[in-house]
Amino acid sequence: MDKELYDVIIIGGGPTGLFASFYAGLRDLKVKIIDSLPQLGGQLMELYPDKYIYDIGGIPKILARDLVANLEEQAAYSNPTICLEETASTLEKSPEYFTLTTDKGVHYSKTILLTSGIGSFQPRKLNVPGSADYEGKNLHYKVKDINHFKDTNVLVLGGGDSALDWSLMLEAVAESVTICHRKEQFTAHEMTVQQLHNSKVQVKTPFGIKELVGNGENVHEVVIVGKDKSEERIPVDHVIVNYGNVASLGPLKDWGLEMQKNSVVVNEKMETNIEGIYAAGDVCTHDGKVKLIAVGFGEVPIAISHIKTFIDPKSRVQPLHSTSIFESEN
Repeated sequence: MDKELYDVIIIGGGPTGLFASFYAGLRDLKVKIIDSLPQLGGQLMELYPDKYIYDIGGIPKILARDLVANLEEQAAYSNPTICLEETASTLEKSPEYFTLTTDKGVHYSKTILLTSGIGSFQPRKLNVPGSADYEGKNLHYKVKDINHFKDTNVLVLGGGDSALDWSLMLEAVAESVTICHRKEQFTAHEMTVQQLHNSKVQVKTPFGIKELVGNGENVHEVVIVGKDKSEERIPVDHVIVNYGNVASLGPLKDWGLEMQKNSVVVNEKMETNIEGIYAAGDVCTHDGKVKLIAVGFGEVPIAISHIKTFIDPKSRVQPLHSTSIFESEN
């Protein structure tokens, strides 16, 4: 690894990190992106590239993979150095720069921007005897291609936004869709819950999962049980589990950053308690924080602009409007 010094190393190549790369380019910063996954896009590409994203201003709906493709094109504006399948481990601070050591090498930067989302993550597994035998067969924790479920009977487990979004998207593709949630009320956005109840998706609440019935190769039926101990058997071709993720920020927790639960505390400038380290997106928290992609996008210009003035105190926090920059280039 060479000793090339960057203005900012962005740790995390999800939507927030990609937008940060673009915005750093607007502020004429030299950028490196480091991500532990084999591709850019974070959870959007790893877990649900074919799911629609609805909560971004000016875009009524967009497939996750298309949003990431757009963000990658935009991120290229800064001509970033990109390091994939590389996990950050230790961070040392000298008066002039940070030394970041990963499992593959050493990197040097004047500042660090954390955009690593929830950190490393694994899907929360279905806690039913024998469920592991069907993983990678017709028991799924991620959906990479929605057409894989065409004309089949699908059971979705979960009550959050992802579970409801998948149920509604699969309605147009599958033969039948059933969603099962252990609680009476769903935790998804109110509009999504209303759409679900107006759809043809069969809703089973409150029901827990008692048993998977299959031949060791595929699940054929799922036995669900209600609060009154009544049981139902649901024939299935596929089972999709959306119980959320078990997340960890890993070595970042050992860097001396102020934390609240599993999030890094930042101030109104997106600064952490360590000078020169900033954070944006789901990895961070502050008063009034809401964890949405749109919020991460809004935090990026704040973080990058203050990184710019940290590196060059003579520069302005308030940048030129992007239209002015692109018009001058053309």
